[in-house]
Amino acid sequence: MGYRVVVAGATGNVGREMLNILAERAFPVDEIAALASRKSLGTEVSFGDRTLKTRDLASFDFAGWDIALFAIGSGPTKDYAPKAAAAGCVVIDNSSLYRYDPAIPLIVPEVNADAIAGARNRNIIANPNCSTAQMVVALKPLHDRARIRRVVVSTYQSVSGAGKEAMDELWDQTKAVYNPVAEVPPRRFQKQIAFNVIPQIDAFMEDGSTREEWKMVVETKKILDPAIRVTATCVRVPVFVGHSEAINVEFEEHLDEDEAREILREAPGVLVIDKREPGGYVTPIECVGDYATYVSRIRQDPTVDNGLNLWVVSDNLRKGAALNAVQIAEVLGNRVLRKG
Repeated sequence: MGYRVVVAGATGNVGREMLNILAERAFPVDEIAALASRKSLGTEVSFGDRTLKTRDLASFDFAGWDIALFAIGSGPTKDYAPKAAAAGCVVIDNSSLYRYDPAIPLIVPEVNADAIAGARNRNIIANPNCSTAQMVVALKPLHDRARIRRVVVSTYQSVSGAGKEAMDELWDQTKAVYNPVAEVPPRRFQKQIAFNVIPQIDAFMEDGSTREEWKMVVETKKILDPAIRVTATCVRVPVFVGHSEAINVEFEEHLDEDEAREILREAPGVLVIDKREPGGYVTPIECVGDYATYVSRIRQDPTVDNGLNLWVVSDNLRKGAALNAVQIAEVLGNRVLRKG
């Protein structure tokens, strides 16, 4: 016996990936509904070898549905997630709205699957920020071995993390570089993104950090360990899909790079590609469409006691969003809903 599953925001980048991954992983679906706003009503989306027509989110009745995967942003989520939850449907939300609520679990299944026990508190589970998700997958097995004291991370985040309009802006600006007559001013970003990098993701806060950087700090503490000190610099780069991170980790105990490499090779959700030769590492373009979080450039940091450097790359639309949501649904089904 399978589940009645809803995907809200089915016409967006993440919603489409959720449908793809549900089909790819053969999630036990008895019935599926693809929801969208009224302006996208009737748009066709793919689910495996089936084609679904989107239904109206505003008028949808969640009663009798088991799981809803939300990819609609914080504003609409605030309106519709409580309605779905009140109807008995468990919401797995990709927005930031509920991530910092202590009553709502924030889950990366490879890291803190046991937090699913709190799923019925309010029938809502939060999916973490894309940059946080891939980082904690890589850090968890190392933390279990040597206890992480401090993390310094610099991100290189693709434009798909800002949605389809951001991807269009990069494409249009790139073409305009070769056709100076067709100027494309920044709309989605603060400055030109084509052939540029922008050290701002989300709004600035009082201490000079951005909300994206703040999210990485707070979410890492909630998911992995509140004692870990984290500082982040988040940068948008002219890459369509795939987030990269340069991570410096300081441990309580010594951890040799060779042992770290072996630990990561055995870790769930991680693939180690780490050859000390030209091209012996993974770049964003190579991770697109994959489930794994790739780790490369593993090496000692001689400037601090017990330090390591890592290069971590993942498809942000997958592990950073849609895949993680489906993995949460799998844990939910196995441990809480238990149908069939």
